[in-house]
Amino acid sequence: MIKRFSLYGFLKNQKYYEPFIILFFLEKGLSFTQIGLLTGFRELCINITEIPSGALADLYGRRRCMMLSFFSYILSFIVFASGQKYLHFFLAMFFFAIGEAFRTGTHKAMIFTWLRLQGRLDEKTKVYGYTRSWSKLGSAFSIILATFLVLWSNNYTSIFYYSIIPYVLGLLNFMAYPKELDGQPVQRIRLQDIFLHLGESLHLSMKDKSLRRLILESIGFEGVFKAVKDYLQPILKNMALLIPLFFVMEETRRSAILVGVVYFVLHLASAYASRNSYKITEFTGGEENGARFLWKLAFVIYLILTPLLFINFYPLVIVTFIGLYLIQNFWRPILISRFDAFATETQGATVLSIESQAKTTSTMLIAPILGMSVDLVKAHGLGGEFWPVGATGALVAIFILRTCYRDLSGP
Repeated sequence: MIKRFSLYGFLKNQKYYEPFIILFFLEKGLSFTQIGLLTGFRELCINITEIPSGALADLYGRRRCMMLSFFSYILSFIVFASGQKYLHFFLAMFFFAIGEAFRTGTHKAMIFTWLRLQGRLDEKTKVYGYTRSWSKLGSAFSIILATFLVLWSNNYTSIFYYSIIPYVLGLLNFMAYPKELDGQPVQRIRLQDIFLHLGESLHLSMKDKSLRRLILESIGFEGVFKAVKDYLQPILKNMALLIPLFFVMEETRRSAILVGVVYFVLHLASAYASRNSYKITEFTGGEENGARFLWKLAFVIYLILTPLLFINFYPLVIVTFIGLYLIQNFWRPILISRFDAFATETQGATVLSIESQAKTTSTMLIAPILGMSVDLVKAHGLGGEFWPVGATGALVAIFILRTCYRDLSGP
């Protein structure tokens, strides 16, 4: 099953559009404010369906919900590729949000269920980190294909159609999952069962101080990272336009080459970080100490990133962004493992969906504000246009360190 879990991650991350999504929107003539609003709308839709989707996964069957997720992704790719108006992209984001809502938390719960059945729950950080590393290897592989597709087509639109193929293969992979990984679904589901299950899980999330703290950490780390990570794309595009070697090529192809190279290295490094995240806990003496150590590193990275973006020192900005991705991939398996310690078998997907909803809430709020900030800085010439990205991350990191970890000992 570990191979099938890894195959899921590999296929899921065949998102050939992902390293070019901001450039795709810019190609369509959108501003950073409009892009931020689209991102915020996507996160709002995820929020609306996130916890009910987790409850459905726990009560109705996790495999079925995962298949619905992949089908919704396919619909979003079709609308993205064929859409011509700004409103079309909102529809595409809606279908994408449904795919995200029914996926996040659900597959992780399936992995932890399998580990419980195998008596290997003590390996959860290691196994989840291993399967997640295959997601990152899938991203690295997809970068190679995506770069060639953009070079061949000289646009960012066609790659949405090619993204459909691996998601169809993913549907076939789910069909081979054993039924026991569905958890403990009921034979007949009622609407009141969903809300009852939801209420119990929310009560679980709110009554426990440690679980509340984990949710706040997810808001700060994952939510902010999700809002800022794609700003690497226009930075790479700006740098590509300055490299003399690329002057003979068209702008889209120049950007595609540099984006492809950097994201390939980035995802390989992320795969290494994810697979070895358990070593952070061994080095620091536990998951709590490991998380605090990574928060400190994140603060330093964001702090360094701010002046580098202000002066548009692109080479070091790119290196710093890669460092940020590494920290996030060390962080994620540790966070998920810490969450699982508070979830029961029947509420596993729901609690993890609550965590996902928490981070999407912060992304929903931060993304439009960040987009407007970038446009404002650009319009008034207040330094390099992207420095609010680093400043936002640094402020959030210092807030978490001063609230969640002020009473904890550790490195």
